[in-house]
Amino acid sequence: MTQNYKPAYPAEFRHQMVKLVALGKCPKQLSKEFGCHYTSIQTWCHAAGVQYRPQATVTTFASSGTPLNSNERQELMELRKKLKRVEMERDILAKATAWFANNKD
Repeated sequence: MTQNYKPAYPAEFRHQMVKLVALGKCPKQLSKEFGCHYTSIQTWCHAAGVQYRPQATVTTFASSGTPLNSNERQELMELRKKLKRVEMERDILAKATAWFANNKD
């Protein structure tokens, strides 16, 4: 009888998932986006010593201690999301550049 066996995920994929969890992404959300089970992501994170911690909402400016209003809080959250996306794009482009450099004919 044959088993339904899914091959192991590549190491680079596992490292990316762990990195995203370390940045505050939810393992369940990642599992929906990338098609792997969230317990696999949790296992990889545990092995890497990374624990999922939802990003705390910032309520005050660090330097002055004054509270953020709702517009400032929203802008801060949007900027953090944009920064994560841009960092991921940068990493992808760096990998693509390296791949093309190694595969010249």
